[in-house]
Amino acid sequence: MKMREFKSTSLADQVFDRLENDIIQGVYAKGEILTELKLVEKMGVSRTPIREALRRLEQERLIVDSGKGSVVLGITEEDLLDIMNIRQRIEGLAAYYATKNLTPESAARFKQIADLQEFYYAKQDMDNLRKMDDEFHEAIYILSGRTVIRDTLQPLHRKTQRYRRISMADPKRVEHTMREHKAMYEAIISGNAELAAELTEKHIENAKIHMIAGCK
Repeated sequence: MKMREFKSTSLADQVFDRLENDIIQGVYAKGEILTELKLVEKMGVSRTPIREALRRLEQERLIVDSGKGSVVLGITEEDLLDIMNIRQRIEGLAAYYATKNLTPESAARFKQIADLQEFYYAKQDMDNLRKMDDEFHEAIYILSGRTVIRDTLQPLHRKTQRYRRISMADPKRVEHTMREHKAMYEAIISGNAELAAELTEKHIENAKIHMIAGCK
């Protein structure tokens, strides 16, 4: 896909998003060397947005400059453990604030997401179920109304994409996730902020255990 097909963000942002996603998803293997020339040819853009994207990827610790190109670091098992530990501690807080800040309008949108999860689960549509899993957590971040919490959790959640995809290939884990999400949703909707935080922290802990086990 050429970058001219994208419309909504700057060219550098588009290149960064594409490369970040490809690294996280394992399109580029750990240790692979990315060069500006290689990426220019592949993406059909000039060196300037490529250079800016590589700089940002290095800041994110997804690549490191070797002098002969950028070496892909990816997300290691240690990285994953740190990410999930941080999420476990902060996402419960996000759920707490989401409950406190809930409005009729945001509750309706949250219900729509929860209902779509149930719909796609019943159809065993894993592609759309993964998308709704993303939207479920994203909704909690946004509903929290806390910019620092949202900006901390969004990139961390994004960096676990590859491991979450592997995790959701396990029907038992998917079943447990659906039950956990339903309990979290009901706690938030009912206004029980303490329970929402507790259930969310437990959900992230269970996801962490399953993801780490999948790395073995």
